[in-house]
Amino acid sequence: MRLFSFATAEKRTDYLWVLRAFDSARAAYVVLLHADDVAEWINRNGGRPQAARVESDGQSEVARLTGTEIGPLLDQLHQWGVLERSYDGTRAATLAEYRNRHYVYQLTQAGFQAYRAVAGVLESRLDEASLSRLVLPELLADLHALAEANRAADAERVYRTLRRLDATLTDMAARAAHFYLSLGDMVRTTEITPESFLAHKDALLAHMRDFSMDLARFAPRLAAAIEEIEETGAEDLVERAAKCDERVLLSLAERQADWRIRWHGLRTWFVAVAAESGESSSTETDRLREATMSAIAAVLSLLRRVTETRRGGVSRESALRHLAGWFTAAPTTDSAHALYDAVFGLGKPRHLALEHPDAELIPSARSWWEAPPLEISRTLAETGRPPAAGAPARIQRNDAGIRRLREAQLDAQRARAEAAKSLAAADVHQRVLDERETEVLLRLLDAASTAWVPVSGRVDGTTGSDSGVTLTVSQHSGSTVVRTARGLLHLNNRKLDVRQTTRSRATAGKPEARGGRA
Repeated sequence: MRLFSFATAEKRTDYLWVLRAFDSARAAYVVLLHADDVAEWINRNGGRPQAARVESDGQSEVARLTGTEIGPLLDQLHQWGVLERSYDGTRAATLAEYRNRHYVYQLTQAGFQAYRAVAGVLESRLDEASLSRLVLPELLADLHALAEANRAADAERVYRTLRRLDATLTDMAARAAHFYLSLGDMVRTTEITPESFLAHKDALLAHMRDFSMDLARFAPRLAAAIEEIEETGAEDLVERAAKCDERVLLSLAERQADWRIRWHGLRTWFVAVAAESGESSSTETDRLREATMSAIAAVLSLLRRVTETRRGGVSRESALRHLAGWFTAAPTTDSAHALYDAVFGLGKPRHLALEHPDAELIPSARSWWEAPPLEISRTLAETGRPPAAGAPARIQRNDAGIRRLREAQLDAQRARAEAAKSLAAADVHQRVLDERETEVLLRLLDAASTAWVPVSGRVDGTTGSDSGVTLTVSQHSGSTVVRTARGLLHLNNRKLDVRQTTRSRATAGKPEARGGRA
């Protein structure tokens, strides 16, 4: 925390200008700076830590800084560990200057990270929040390129592609988190006006809808691309990336462990991980799509409230105006106080009688107006009861309830997986689906319908995946019917095909192979 002292110091603006000079020099591949160099950069770029001075003709002029004024700032930054100081004797032109030490400074690695953290906060714009749906085609192309490079044993290309994938996915996750956080603040806040919300609601809804549709369309293809990479050897991929990693201060084993964690994180974004009990967990893509649908519902709910408010003429602003009118029309001061207590629910403060531990220093007969404040315990302030010494209360944990909820969740996942497996076992158009199979089919149709996007005036087949199976909706001449336990499902010029995914079929075949060897 000592590195961030420059951000809260009295001359924090001066320190920021000094560090900006070092950052600018670092970008130009200049590492060492003298105090005169820092002062020259600040004066050249219009930085002004000090106040402007007024000349005799009445016009103000910015006073130029000198290295003497910058020197104490550099020494203080050196004491905080932000700058590293070294001696430079080449600047001495005379013997007197040689005896007077000349220091040059450079940013330490930790100091540079501290400055970039503060500069990032100062330069960030909280209203720049968006979902990066355009990176999904790039992710798919990079995954195919990574599979090809790993198959060809091209280690350098594997490292470059895997590093680019990691950076792209990290940026996508950060942008999504920022977007949903900003959207939640907008939904909960009372500062936004109905006019500004109505002006941007169409663009906001279209942005989230396009992102959800692209995410549903690309998710199965990204999962298939990752499975293609794993068929070429995931462990070989990690080893090749670690060998080309240029972090020489880390051992080969540490680099392999780091890239193995990164690959596992990238894989869990698009491929469900099968647990020991047999069910598959949700992917990060599924959670992101659910968050998008929830955000759309929240925006629509807010739109309905805004519309009803504008239609009825009653809003927070109109209510506060009426309340202000009541206060103005109050006949007496006591009536205004009574109205205040009734509206805001604030009662009179509770007074506590407590003696000072040192009765000679603060006698009990002294008035409250004259006595200094006395520290009291939180229990006495909140409940009015004096604190009692004793053992801390036992934490109440409902382990049995948590266990029952977890078991019920696992049973539901298991039942859904079994229903999905039964659904993919035969043609859905040739039999009657039971209740569980109907529920899985409707979930698959919901996932596939979000990716139904017209391309060049026509609609190609689309897919939706859930619980280890994939539904393919393809074109078909005429109408088709699916008989379910809830009735008949008519599809116009569409045909449904449900199959198990490649990974699910491979997982299902492993126990039989082990049994055969036994």
